[in-house]
Amino acid sequence: MEPSALQQEDATVDLAWNEVTGAVGDSATVLPIVVAVAVLTELSLPVMLGWFGVFQVLWGLHYGVPVSVEPMKALAALVVAGALSTGELVAAGLLLAGVLLVVGATDSLARVERLVGQPVVRGVQFGVALVLLETGVGLGLGDPRLAVVAGVAGVAAVAAGHWRASGVVVFLVGATVAVAEVGVPSPAVPSLSAAFVLPTADLSSGALEASLAQVAMTVGNAALATAVLLGDFFEADVSADELSTSMGAMNAVAVPFGAFPMCHGSGGVAGKYAFGARTAGANLVLGVGYVTVAVLGAGLVSAYPMAVLGVVLVAVAVQLAKTSLARADDYALVVGVGVLGALTNLGAAFLVGAVVHLARRRVA
Repeated sequence: MEPSALQQEDATVDLAWNEVTGAVGDSATVLPIVVAVAVLTELSLPVMLGWFGVFQVLWGLHYGVPVSVEPMKALAALVVAGALSTGELVAAGLLLAGVLLVVGATDSLARVERLVGQPVVRGVQFGVALVLLETGVGLGLGDPRLAVVAGVAGVAAVAAGHWRASGVVVFLVGATVAVAEVGVPSPAVPSLSAAFVLPTADLSSGALEASLAQVAMTVGNAALATAVLLGDFFEADVSADELSTSMGAMNAVAVPFGAFPMCHGSGGVAGKYAFGARTAGANLVLGVGYVTVAVLGAGLVSAYPMAVLGVVLVAVAVQLAKTSLARADDYALVVGVGVLGALTNLGAAFLVGAVVHLARRRVA
């Protein structure tokens, strides 16, 4: 039986092989989004990767568990759809930073958690799993043959008794393809001008609407669901309000200097756990990896085949779905919230689920 993070009290940071393999699970939730954002906006891929690396290390050491650092998905969707400019994205990120800092400082989510109930939070987790599954399948269908090759390589690793290493094996398939396409990259220091985007901030109605679209998703998934999952996997006593505060702080510091708005998330935590992460060592590995790639190989990331990341996302989705259902005590509400979130919006599903839960409790 594997020792839990709690049992490893003297090893809140472990750099064993399983922490290296665990790092892959979180990167698959980040790379497809930041590459798309770099193509569609004025934000710099090396700068964004550098900030993700800094906060992987910082929050890993702060919390002592493999907490995730991911892009804010609702904002990313609006950017990819062309509904949000770079300036509006910066303004939305700063607005959300302020809201999250206030929410965390006032312990608002502790009260929300008591009202909402565990089934709704589990439902958000299940919804994230369905979204990751849909995204992974969609990416895989972009190049089915390569996805099959990567999948077979991962299955072969599992069959050989190396489940944790399967993510690394799949990841290396993609890296080989990327190197074959663009060659070994040369080091390049990110431009300083690309790291100062505050003057572009545009506080428009679009930025306000984007902030509202993101905030419920952040509360439901990045704070409440992530806090529950950290307790499930690592027996960590991390509150949703603490996570809200850390999200607000990192965005207040980094968004003016070229970072894409960031959050925690249950998908990244499930990904790390699925491939072996048990301590904050996975955050150190991934943080150093992001910064190294930002300096040495941002072009390699741009050429990385998304179909391969799709295979990793499918495995992450399965892990998260299993956990959300295995620990559920109200399957109907969990599945209902999850399916609604996948079909519409996770934030909207969280609000609808909360209303249903409160109504049922009042009737009872």
